[in-house]
Amino acid sequence: MILIISGTNRLNSNSLRLAKYYEKELRNAGQDCEILSLTELPATVVTTDLYGKRSDEFAVLQEKVSSSQKYIFIAPEYNGSFPGVLKLFIDACTYPTTFANKKVALVGISAGRYGNIRGIDHLTGVCHYMKMHVLPIKIHIPSIQQEISLEGELLQASTQKFIDEQIKELIRY
Repeated sequence: MILIISGTNRLNSNSLRLAKYYEKELRNAGQDCEILSLTELPATVVTTDLYGKRSDEFAVLQEKVSSSQKYIFIAPEYNGSFPGVLKLFIDACTYPTTFANKKVALVGISAGRYGNIRGIDHLTGVCHYMKMHVLPIKIHIPSIQQEISLEGELLQASTQKFIDEQIKELIRY
């Protein structure tokens, strides 16, 4: 299964809209996939799920992540990097077994001009440290508000083309 991780806990985020687009395209390609939105994290994750502890609520998420073989991380730009809540989520997952030797595709989005290039570089380093195999095709979507509608449809044909290419490569990967 491919797990699509919407990398923010912001409600009604463009990350989640884009995750739903990926889910639709993956299903159209015959792939088993699911979205994990970080809005699903337990409010107590900082005090209940770090450093070897495990809440019942997080255990359900941990099982979903552990049972997946491939991932798509959709990471919005927060202060020149990826959201702290995404790092918190990664840190709360069982190390090193959760992510080691699994495959991941990375997608950066931003309201600004660069599509979270720096944040995706940071996230690449974290993924490498966790011994993940990072797909070389990384998507960077700048001005996300002009790229995706409120209904989750991509507005630019060139962005659709790049995402289609990334999806095909992830399936083959």
